[in-house]
Amino acid sequence: MGLVVNLDVVMAQRKVSSRELARAIGITEANLSLLKRGKVKGVRFETLAAICQHLDCQPGDILAFAGD
Repeated sequence: MGLVVNLDVVMAQRKVSSRELARAIGITEANLSLLKRGKVKGVRFETLAAICQHLDCQPGDILAFAGD
């Protein structure tokens, strides 16, 4: 049970590179990579909002709940 991060899928659909997104939202490519792989324990709402604004998407496009 947990969250599934679909950030890489949304980025591919929008043809946005990790380097471009990281620079646009003000985080390192290494931290963006960790976020894309779901290896973080949390994400700031400010960062999530910046991602959504740059990718023109909703938080639900990036995060999904995976039940049992």
